[in-house]
Amino acid sequence: MTEAGGERRIGVAMDFSPSSKKALQWATDNLLRKGDTLVLLHIRHHGRDEAKNVLWSHTGSPLIPLEELMETAVRQRYDIPSDKEVFDMLNAVSREKELSVVLKMYWGDPREKVCEAVGELNLESLVMGSRGLGQIQRILLGSVTNYVLSNASCPVTVVKAK
Repeated sequence: MTEAGGERRIGVAMDFSPSSKKALQWATDNLLRKGDTLVLLHIRHHGRDEAKNVLWSHTGSPLIPLEELMETAVRQRYDIPSDKEVFDMLNAVSREKELSVVLKMYWGDPREKVCEAVGELNLESLVMGSRGLGQIQRILLGSVTNYVLSNASCPVTVVKAK
């Protein structure tokens, strides 16, 4: 825990899916308060542009402040979706609650990378969406949410998509 009045770092796992947008909205409505740092965690599977990001493949990208994230060239550099709904929400909450908003990209297995990020970034809490897979789908596909709930070193809030 942080000291009274100290900065809290609250993470939101953000893949720009409807469930992650709902998690972001829940965090802004229920968890974030003035002066916090909102850390968006965006995980990409290893893939076509891996060579381009080899420098950060183990540690993740540098922290990307919201001001830079708003620039098209920066989003293209990191292959981040240009999601107006998300960026409007981030701009509004950063102004209203005087938040610092940053995004950190990781490449690899989302389950492992989210848990690594929690420790590396000293997150006080993590919010993530749940796609609402049925029990059979979770067993067959594995669940990032279940893995993070069992392995993250901070409290995790799961926001259902429906």
